[in-house]
Amino acid sequence: MNRRHVLSIVSTLALALVYGCGKETPPAPKAEAPKPPEVMTVKIGSASPLTGPQAHIGIDIRNGVQLAIEDLNTAGVEIGGKKVKFELVAEDDEANPTKATTVAQKLVDAKVAGVVGHFNSGASIPASKVYADGGVPQISPSSTNPDYTLKGFKTTFRVVAHDGQQGPTLGRFAVEKLKAKNIAIIDDSTAYGQGLADNFEATVKSLGAKVIAREHTTDKDTDFKAILTKIKGRKPDLVMFGGIDPQAGPMVRQLSELGIQARFIGGDGMQTPNFIKLAGDAAEGVMASIPGLPKDQMPGGKAFLEKYKAKYNAEVELFAPMGYDAVFVFVEAMKRAGSSDPAKFLPEIGKTDYKGVIGPIAFDEKGDLKNGPITIYVVKGGKWEPLETVAPGAAAVAKAADAAKDGGAKK
Repeated sequence: MNRRHVLSIVSTLALALVYGCGKETPPAPKAEAPKPPEVMTVKIGSASPLTGPQAHIGIDIRNGVQLAIEDLNTAGVEIGGKKVKFELVAEDDEANPTKATTVAQKLVDAKVAGVVGHFNSGASIPASKVYADGGVPQISPSSTNPDYTLKGFKTTFRVVAHDGQQGPTLGRFAVEKLKAKNIAIIDDSTAYGQGLADNFEATVKSLGAKVIAREHTTDKDTDFKAILTKIKGRKPDLVMFGGIDPQAGPMVRQLSELGIQARFIGGDGMQTPNFIKLAGDAAEGVMASIPGLPKDQMPGGKAFLEKYKAKYNAEVELFAPMGYDAVFVFVEAMKRAGSSDPAKFLPEIGKTDYKGVIGPIAFDEKGDLKNGPITIYVVKGGKWEPLETVAPGAAAVAKAADAAKDGGAKK
């Protein structure tokens, strides 16, 4: 190799080194970080008394709703291909019909997807029109007056048997099992209390018992001695009360103080631990009905009771399991519709076939729970103990509906 050829090669290599070192290699394109899945917030409303003498029951319902929302968020839910985070919007209706309509409008304005509530029939009935006008579905965990679902609103549902079922069941038990012949009836003048008492009265009369007194008080009174003294002179063998535990407890205590020997029976509004506290020793032997199976006999009852106690360090008062299941009924309907828009998932609620904590949940054409069981309890040793559970027959339900249309369930 001659010298000229060597120099040419050296020069070429030098130039390559110069240009190669001076030119930066472009960096490899960075891989784009995957976008986090879109999370959609869905608000669920809860309406019940959170203050006042019935707050213990209203808070119990709200706790059940909150527990359902937490369980859903922990499990992770997708609706229409989007991840969903559920959020509770809880309002205090103070067990007041006027406040209930204000609360209902507030929840509609907050654009909740659905409302679990109200506790009282007297609150649920006027609020139901507000929800219907706003297109927001409402599932009551506890309102039992038949009028609640007889308004014809497509947004109205309940997950408990109504008083057209509960009242006759209680009445048949009073006459057929307790052999009551002379019965005094007292109600608290609310849609719930009076409706339950009306259905009870119609049943016991049809079975041949005599109603020797029909008295009215209010859901604010706690002194019933004037009413009870009047009843005492008529010598009832059974006193029936349509109302809530803040009145039922003192009433039973005063009944004992006046030496009235009659048995005492009522509905779900008084079937609470609070009633036993208020009535004291006089609570022993008192009976009450409540829609639903005994809580520890519900399909998901034992697990729910344990979960509730662990979360709130308290026992279930009344309707927390129903409030819990109502949330899942909403969510299952959303899943089927692929949307959390009430206009889209509302039609799916009527098609519900859900196995909940309380048992099977399905609705009839009015929004009432199909085949809702009713359990009758008695206070034994300072605790409510179940006596028997019955499912109202179709004939009783039809008769109750007819009675309600004729004004049997009054406000």
